[in-house]
Amino acid sequence: MRNRTQLLVVFLASLTAACASDDEPSEKSSSAALRCIAPNAAAEAKLAAAALPLAPESARVDRTEPSFSNPTEVHNPLFPISDLPSAVLLGQVDGKPFRSETTLLSETVTIDCYGVTVEALESMYVAFLDGRIEEVALDWYAADDNGSVWYMGEDVFNYLNGKLLNTDGTWKAGRDGPAAMIMPADPQVGNVYRVENIFGTVFEEVTVKSVNQTVDGPSGPVNGAMIAEELHEDGLTEAKTFAPGYGEFFTGDQVDVEALALGIPADALSGSPPADDLVTLTTGAGSVEDAVVATDWNTASATVDAMTTAWASYRTGGVPPLLETQMNDALTALAQAVTARNALDARMQAVQVARASLDFELRHRPHTEIDIARFDLWALQVLIDADNGVAGDTGAAGDVMGDVTSLEWVLRRFVHTLDSATSSRLQPILADLRTAADASDLTAARASAAELRTALAGL
Repeated sequence: MRNRTQLLVVFLASLTAACASDDEPSEKSSSAALRCIAPNAAAEAKLAAAALPLAPESARVDRTEPSFSNPTEVHNPLFPISDLPSAVLLGQVDGKPFRSETTLLSETVTIDCYGVTVEALESMYVAFLDGRIEEVALDWYAADDNGSVWYMGEDVFNYLNGKLLNTDGTWKAGRDGPAAMIMPADPQVGNVYRVENIFGTVFEEVTVKSVNQTVDGPSGPVNGAMIAEELHEDGLTEAKTFAPGYGEFFTGDQVDVEALALGIPADALSGSPPADDLVTLTTGAGSVEDAVVATDWNTASATVDAMTTAWASYRTGGVPPLLETQMNDALTALAQAVTARNALDARMQAVQVARASLDFELRHRPHTEIDIARFDLWALQVLIDADNGVAGDTGAAGDVMGDVTSLEWVLRRFVHTLDSATSSRLQPILADLRTAADASDLTAARASAAELRTALAGL
């Protein structure tokens, strides 16, 4: 599970003595009683040496070997991955705007958990910091026969300035250590469980602090929420809230905050097409981009005025609070950029308004359609960043690389909905775009991005 700040002293001597390697559970732990959740002895030794403020072992509810008859039916109210195809979280991290998009993928993953075969759901988490890709995680979840949800591992990709920095945080149950409980079937105050349990690689220990709470959700009050405290490997803690229909709802400490802005289907407006005002916001952002490129500031200004009027009308019907703040900020920044006739900033802010508008449209349209539109926005972002590079910005090549990485991951979210001809048309263009970005060839990158948008026009 994602961490930015990256806890059992139980028969340590026996575990360590029986350990044959760092990557296998001890012989004692591999008994029939504990297989998939058998602890990694080397990690347990490191944990004991760390002297973290662990909860009492007797409080843990994750020490019974789970059985998995229907593992891909994950309907736990507080972690309903099977019923949560798309979610958006917003917040602030390291003093910068934070955004994450979580998508349930169409494929599943088979995990060999020390001889126990488990089919797991795969969910994609993509995090953006200050508008640039920062982390991607492919998370694997399975439900046991009692209704608890287990974390089976994750592939993590961390990015810096558009380039893959490392894969720190990657782990897999049965290869690196035990599966870990991410949500009990019926959590109670005082329950303790480890969301990740391979100290030195990944580690989080959760203590349930309260249950049956009411929290403010995107569409109104949500009953039955759980509030917990999570202890990290470095000894720091943060508060977490889980809410029915949403799963992970809020994470934060005194500095960083990630909060659920929208969850589908909980916040969907079924059968209701996007309002005309919302369409004005989405199409207007594209019109502003075109006008700025043409140096037609009068048209750009008039379009922003129309968008501002449409937003004032649309929001009167009541909108999710965090999405409202996001749109307010983006539209204000766009208006200021157009007034100042700052071409680069105006184009950048137009993309932000379009992205904010798509979050509202997600309430009305299938998430795969929204992902196609997000894909187009990232192709547009390539054009903007490439133009910025040609104008002399030395950081633009890294921005373009990050844009292309975003395109590649977003495509994976909807590629299964495309016919073979469309997929075959998009993939080579995206490959050319990757080649150009890796070579810092901004002119070629721009050409490929424009071609990509043309190919998307018919979707």
